[in-house]
Amino acid sequence: MTEPRSILIVEDEPLIAMMLEDFIQSLGHRVSGNCDSVRTALKEVEKGDFDLAILDVNLKGESVWPVAAALRGRGTPFVLATGGHVDPPPAEFANVPTIEKPYTIDRVTPIIEAVLAGADQ
Repeated sequence: MTEPRSILIVEDEPLIAMMLEDFIQSLGHRVSGNCDSVRTALKEVEKGDFDLAILDVNLKGESVWPVAAALRGRGTPFVLATGGHVDPPPAEFANVPTIEKPYTIDRVTPIIEAVLAGADQ
């Protein structure tokens, strides 16, 4: 396991966000915040007080791509989360690690650990 890190959750479904928060904390990491819209997520990206973000690709019908672009611009690693039935990501985000919903600890753990390990290099 990597050292404890701070993770931003961008998810519009409160119960899903709470479950993901529980998984993150059980892995020994800290949740820096929960955002349920592109607008609030962009504000958190500006603050930059986290090591990794997990982005639901569809936030109340709004695509998360502006947030992904802002994170990439800052050099902050992120993971995409999808429940399926969405268009593929834009080409510039096609290789970003993705977690499929429903979340399980077995799905979340390896992706978070791999992305954080890659960020340390």
